Amino acid sequence: MKSYRKELWFEIPARRGFRNITGQVEECLRESGIREGLLLCNAMHITASVFINDDESGLHHDYEVWLEKLAPHAPVAQYRHNGYEDNADAHMKRQIMGREVVVAITGGKLDFGTWEQIFYGEFDGRRKKRVLVKIIGE
Repeated sequence: MKSYRKELWFEIPARRGFRNITGQVEECLRESGIREGLLLCNAMHITASVFINDDESGLHHDYEVWLEKLAPHAPVAQYRHNGYEDNADAHMKRQIMGREVVVAITGGKLDFGTWEQIFYGEFDGRRKKRVLVKIIGE
């Protein structure tokens, strides 16, 4: 069995944002040479997320609205976590959207369902953060 590891770095200029990283993850798969196996892609920061869904701007807007209702940023005093940073809401948003995805690899391709894409979700941006891509297989 072969193993491949690569870190992708992102710096979202706004506090929150979503970025389609499918192409970068597919490039990792090509570099790995693995044709059959599993790919793990996970955010390596506690205020960021990796998830799978449709690349549709209306859906991304709806996520923004929905997440802000579930874990509003303000008032920051509502959270016990806030003190040095005002990012308690970002931790909760990450919890909702998830830390990682696992995708099957079949015939050297990501074995996606219709419309599925991989996204990086940022909830406390304006600084560099990492995403790990780990691939195992043959």
